[in-house]
Amino acid sequence: MVTRFRRYWQIADILFKYQFGSFVQKLFPGTYRFRRCRECDIESVTSVYQRMRMAIEELGPTYVKLGQILSTRQDLLPPEMIGELKVLQDHSAPLPFSEIREVIERECPNHKDCFLEIEETPLASASIAQVHRAKLKDGTPVVLKVQRPGIKDIIETDILILESFAPRVEYYYPQYAVYNLKGIVADFASQIRKELDFIHDGRNADRLRFNMRDQIKIKVPQIFWEQSTRHLLVMEYIEGVRIDHVDEIRALGINPKEIADRGFYAYLKQIFEDGFFHGDPHPGNLLVSKDGTINFLDFGIVGIIYPERRFYFIHLFVAMIQLDPELMIKAFEHLGVSIDERRRDELKEDLYRAMLDAEGASIGQYSFEQMTQGLTDTLRRHHIMMPQNLMLMLKVIIMALDLGITLDPKFNFWEKAEPYIGKISKRENFIDQYLYRAGHSFIETVDGMLEMPRVLNKTLRQFSTGTVKIDLVDTDILLLQQSLDRTADTLLVGLIIAGVVVGSSLVLSVANVSIPSFVFYLAALAYVVAIIIGLYAVYHILFGLKKRRGKY
Repeated sequence: MVTRFRRYWQIADILFKYQFGSFVQKLFPGTYRFRRCRECDIESVTSVYQRMRMAIEELGPTYVKLGQILSTRQDLLPPEMIGELKVLQDHSAPLPFSEIREVIERECPNHKDCFLEIEETPLASASIAQVHRAKLKDGTPVVLKVQRPGIKDIIETDILILESFAPRVEYYYPQYAVYNLKGIVADFASQIRKELDFIHDGRNADRLRFNMRDQIKIKVPQIFWEQSTRHLLVMEYIEGVRIDHVDEIRALGINPKEIADRGFYAYLKQIFEDGFFHGDPHPGNLLVSKDGTINFLDFGIVGIIYPERRFYFIHLFVAMIQLDPELMIKAFEHLGVSIDERRRDELKEDLYRAMLDAEGASIGQYSFEQMTQGLTDTLRRHHIMMPQNLMLMLKVIIMALDLGITLDPKFNFWEKAEPYIGKISKRENFIDQYLYRAGHSFIETVDGMLEMPRVLNKTLRQFSTGTVKIDLVDTDILLLQQSLDRTADTLLVGLIIAGVVVGSSLVLSVANVSIPSFVFYLAALAYVVAIIIGLYAVYHILFGLKKRRGKY
């Protein structure tokens, strides 16, 4: 509790520092009296979103992760804010190797029998983990992903604080309730807890490797499970250059255009065929080997799309290609998006206008990104929330598109994606899908009709035995309940006052018994207080009765 209390004040200080004191003061009145940090003049920072990004970076790993996830929610947040959140960097100063060694020894007590050597200088250092090169006993080069000590406690404390913040924000800022802040925090908590479990990370790698097993020059590193735990992940070491280092790729004798196509189609396969995709295509997580193989790294974030939704995701892309807003709205509805029927025509017009604007752009590399931006802007104006997986999918495609353009300035999304989507559409066989869904719905309907007599018979039997329970919620019933509660409270107060009066009178009336003076004075005081409360209660009852008569 002390840690959580201290963390509250750390957060308040940082928010005051970056000139968000009014926000803190509204959520927690009186905070200004206790803060240690005054609002600072942030030189060269003019945008509120810049200050927000800087505050998030200073708040630490939990909020950086939250900001990175929110950077995918173009349907919720304005483009200026999205732009700042996209540049959030998850870098931390490396820990001394002595602290890292303690974690390794705790997770792998016989580590000297497992590892021939461990390099003390880290390859990378992030907020959750630190990465070191090592060798197994047989000389196999590996990478150790070691969880930072104490990071789990910090993140769990921050999650509790975020869970307490969300309802307060919705209460004091009702305009934000439409975004379901509590749901966003819950989804984030689930995601970051999975990232803290390196077993989950390793299983994601195994599944992705299995799905990509037939792809030429696509590789996912092997996980060494005998040495891996929830806080220590041991994986195959892969040497290569970052996928965005174009000159180094050319120096290897590799055509960057081939890398662009290979990586882009790998992501399309993961999304539309496998329904399981690498969720963080940051250039540092994609390495190109000497033979042109693309190696995927870091599997803490993955997207999962089950078959039915995958079917409608394809519908959505077909609608974007064909500029069909009605098909797009139907796809949204099947994906669980709530559409206000009163604004359906208006939404259709806005979607069509957004698609025309993107098509009107110069045919080329940025058309898809412009279309996505236009669509998400439209959805945000209509207060329509998209499924998290859809937004993650769009983020991944846009990041893959950006990498493609970096490798090949003439890279065109529609030129690459349209034939692929068409092929997938035929392969998925939409007619068969519709027939299957229609047949499934028919079977469910028939099954419900067959079950109806049994359910009716059971209900009648419950009525006959008096075991039926009916829950009624009505305004009049609630008012009656409130009236009964007030009556009960009044009776209770009356009984207490009566008891105090009787008891005090008995004490004051005793003549032949020696009573300490303080007891006598205490009884007299209680007697007076009881009379005052009684008079106030009578006044309150009479005033309330008069008020109710005037109301009705």
